Amino acid sequence: MRAKKAWGTSFSGILLVGLAATGCTSAPNQSVPVAANAAKPIAAKKVTYNYTSEDRSCLKRAMYFESQHSDHEGYMAVGTVVMNRLTSGAYSDSICGVVAQKKQFAPGVMTRTVEPAAEPDLDVAADSILHGERNPEVKEAMFFHTDGLKFPYGNMHYVTVAGGNAFYEKRGADGELQTPAPLPAYEVAMNYASEHATAAPFELLIPAAVPVPTPMPMPSAIMDTGDTSATGDTGFEPPPTVAVPMPRPAFDSASLRGGLDQVGG
Repeated sequence: MRAKKAWGTSFSGILLVGLAATGCTSAPNQSVPVAANAAKPIAAKKVTYNYTSEDRSCLKRAMYFESQHSDHEGYMAVGTVVMNRLTSGAYSDSICGVVAQKKQFAPGVMTRTVEPAAEPDLDVAADSILHGERNPEVKEAMFFHTDGLKFPYGNMHYVTVAGGNAFYEKRGADGELQTPAPLPAYEVAMNYASEHATAAPFELLIPAAVPVPTPMPMPSAIMDTGDTSATGDTGFEPPPTVAVPMPRPAFDSASLRGGLDQVGG
């Protein structure tokens, strides 16, 4: 009887263990749920600059006359400098404004004749620049001069030579740029526009004829009579007229920005 009871107990234990084991193996796998709206990396917004057909022509002119009519590499190097200046915030906010700035690029860059034979190569280089390509060797350089010239300045950090020009960045002894850094190409978007948007002209509300007020007489107790016999003083004389406010001169964004002092191109 004890044997039967013991066997029954053992069988019940085996059955319970088996059921427990079966329960463990049949449970569904609990994987970590993935959020349906998990955060996705947000693409960085690009800074957009508008350009017109005139800007494209200015870019081609700078590349042509500054690279000594050289080759694609020379064109791209000068074009990269133009874009570096445009996106640095230290120069004009248009390509033509950058290229036409006085004493910065080659004399006559805006007026001289481009040889027709060079147009196809210039078109390719200009379109490459406007679509985000750069000469990678130019890096953050915004300055250049004819290769072979020497200058005694310690802040001229040379990066490459192309198209007959030596390109350099202005850096201090600590290696830091001494100019506002330009935007990298991947942060810049160029948008073609038929013409540059211009703000409505600002009109000063000044009447055509401004009445000139008559100076009020001063009290006799403090009025200087102008008697110079004793002191030689000139005395006080009321001004015959009062200055009329004049309209402020036209705003010139390129000149107010101010080019950075530099040597070379």
